[in-house]
Amino acid sequence: MRRNLVVGNWKMHGDIHSNQVLLSALINGLNNYQNADYVVCVPNPYLHQTRTLLENTNIAWGGQNVNQFEEGAFTGAVSPHMLTDLGCTFVILGHSERRVLFHETNLSAAARFDASIKANLTPILCVGETLAEHDAGLTEVIVASQMDAVMATLSDDDFARAMHLNMVFAYEPVWAVGTGKTATPEQAQEVHHFIRQRIARRNAEAAALVRIVYGGSVKASNAAQLFNMPDVDGGLVGGASLDADEFIAICKAAN
Repeated sequence: MRRNLVVGNWKMHGDIHSNQVLLSALINGLNNYQNADYVVCVPNPYLHQTRTLLENTNIAWGGQNVNQFEEGAFTGAVSPHMLTDLGCTFVILGHSERRVLFHETNLSAAARFDASIKANLTPILCVGETLAEHDAGLTEVIVASQMDAVMATLSDDDFARAMHLNMVFAYEPVWAVGTGKTATPEQAQEVHHFIRQRIARRNAEAAALVRIVYGGSVKASNAAQLFNMPDVDGGLVGGASLDADEFIAICKAAN
């Protein structure tokens, strides 16, 4: 039985005071919800504060991206061990905003995925199509290409390590990220099922165990319907993760 997972992606938001208020509210609000897993992925400058507040709670924390190299002359980059030094257990990879705004590619996502699992970070690999690709009927082609770029680079040992770390795939249709539009539960289920079948081509056991979460304007008002789909194992939540009441309600739906 897969446990639902809700991941809050704060993106480039936050300050020391508002972080404390939000995290304190989440600690209190989620304390009694023990039947799902919760993560907040915060901007790097606030990881130490987040660790201090969330240690010994039922909420984990993670990074929003990572570099594939452990050290070197990479100004502005953050290595896997820097995240684990701050207690991170998850990291988001291949988010559509990183692909579009910072020109990251399937190959860079694959390299970061490999580096993450070697550092014992659970990767949350984002895949999804643009509106033009969606309208052209290319959803499965795009999602398959994004997945295959990662899967093809993993040796059997690395794939087993990724399974041990409970790797996560996040389907986030780009046309629904930050737009207020959301895939219907049936649309999400169709793509999530496709992702699970794609994983099964490599390893049927992994396909049954891997969590596939939906990202794209997840809100308290649509979370329950999305999470009730058989292949939707929770959500990657953007804007709504900055509102304690909204995020707690989404987590309640995951329970």
